[in-house]
Amino acid sequence: MAEPALSEMEFDAAGLAVRLRAVTKAYDNGVTALGPLDLDVAKGEFVSLLGPSGCGKSTALRLIAGLATPSFGTVNVSHRAARADGRHPIGFVFQEPTLMPWASVRENVRLPLKLAHAAAVDADRRIDEALAQVGLNEFAEAYPRELSGGMKMRVSLARALVTDPDILLLDEPFAALDEITRFRLNNDLLDLWRKLGKTIIFVTHSVFESVYLSQRVLVMTARPGRLAGEFRIAAAEPRDEAFRTSAEYAGYCREVSGALAPSYAGQRSA
Repeated sequence: MAEPALSEMEFDAAGLAVRLRAVTKAYDNGVTALGPLDLDVAKGEFVSLLGPSGCGKSTALRLIAGLATPSFGTVNVSHRAARADGRHPIGFVFQEPTLMPWASVRENVRLPLKLAHAAAVDADRRIDEALAQVGLNEFAEAYPRELSGGMKMRVSLARALVTDPDILLLDEPFAALDEITRFRLNNDLLDLWRKLGKTIIFVTHSVFESVYLSQRVLVMTARPGRLAGEFRIAAAEPRDEAFRTSAEYAGYCREVSGALAPSYAGQRSA
């Protein structure tokens, strides 16, 4: 029997942002994509979900965001409710920026506030703030066709931040970018996490990215995704290029890679 949902008081007392218990997701075609999965994420924590394609990483994010419902189990998320001014407890950044090509950067970032009918004066201030946070002030009136891939992803991140979420879910946001741009955006995301104190759950296929970014890396099995290993990355903050080239970083990457290898072997034999 699944555990009952936690009350807001119990969630606060435990310092949790997210809790999944015995969560399973199965589809109508009979495919079980996920689970059973148990997961706790503390408020303000940076956690990465790492695993092979099709193991249910993105499904887990969608369940946390409320974009899908579990077939079994309980999903608890911190209880701050969405508000009429467009503020929302969860922000979601997808793998593709999904920008409106006919709208400027400013209007793309405005979209969630417009849908919530937020007051224009407040919306303008928050849009300016979100663009500043991702370094796009000077490109507010540009259009997506005028932006690089990295800049488009910054717009997508600003659109998530403009709702002032407590929890930020990122589904392989940098996977399609070149290595130099990806490194730069990794650094910028860490800076935002330190400054804003958001809870971040980050999905990636990259061992190197997960170790560099996270306080905790959760390795998932091949489908149906379950937890195969958990690694605390106890590197000193702030992390920078010195950490990326250190023996400590290489050691963490070897450990995580070792735990991930059976997941890929399981995927090949499936």
